[in-house]
Amino acid sequence: MEIKRYNTIDLKHPQQHVLQVTLNRPFASNAFNTEMASELCDCFEDLATLPEHTRVVVLTGKGTRAFCAGGDLKERHGMSDEAWFAQHRVYERMVRAIVACPLPIIAAVNGAAFGGGCELVAAVDFAYAANTAKFAQTETRLGIMPGAGGTQCLPRAIGVKRAQELILSGRSFSADEAAEWGLVNAVFEPDRLLTESLNMAATIASNAPIAVRQAKLAVNRGTDMSLANGLGLEIEAYNRLVPTDDRREGIASFNERREPQFKGC
Repeated sequence: MEIKRYNTIDLKHPQQHVLQVTLNRPFASNAFNTEMASELCDCFEDLATLPEHTRVVVLTGKGTRAFCAGGDLKERHGMSDEAWFAQHRVYERMVRAIVACPLPIIAAVNGAAFGGGCELVAAVDFAYAANTAKFAQTETRLGIMPGAGGTQCLPRAIGVKRAQELILSGRSFSADEAAEWGLVNAVFEPDRLLTESLNMAATIASNAPIAVRQAKLAVNRGTDMSLANGLGLEIEAYNRLVPTDDRREGIASFNERREPQFKGC
């Protein structure tokens, strides 16, 4: 993927086939305004259609204080109903672009993930967190409710009853609690978080990229189906891999006792 320049997010390839997307509004706790939401839409829609050499995405926040504080309430102050609706349509498109991205997305939660920031964590494929990170779905304290996937993604990640408790109360919870409940996969010291996240991204990126994308598709779509339909979907996804060069390379490299060289075809 060609590296684009944005005002509110930074893109870089820290390792081969790995794209790091950094939310870059640290002065506002990396809260997303209309511009950031639009830029995230553009970035992840490009990844869905033109991934080129990118195989895995790591999503993190600038600095050590916040991953993402959700929607920028200063920008929203005094908004008319019509302006609020118009802005929220951009937020809706943003989260759909992230959820629909065919590439694996790992969140490296470096600090506070409140409101829409917590929704982003729930929307990605899996997440790691710094032990200093805090989480909360604070929307009901502001007269609104989660509207960027929180009522759908959070229950799928941690279970309905726990999600109801957190969404309805708006209370914060720790990184250790997030790990215990399944919102994040592991907790690290802050100075290890990004390294561990990038190491896992590199591990995934070394696997056959079409196989990784098909496996992600089967898991994400299959969990909303009956077991019988999910098994049918799995076979459809599996059969897509049989005629690929990567499938032949994987088997050849195993038998030749060498590392595979996957090309995504």
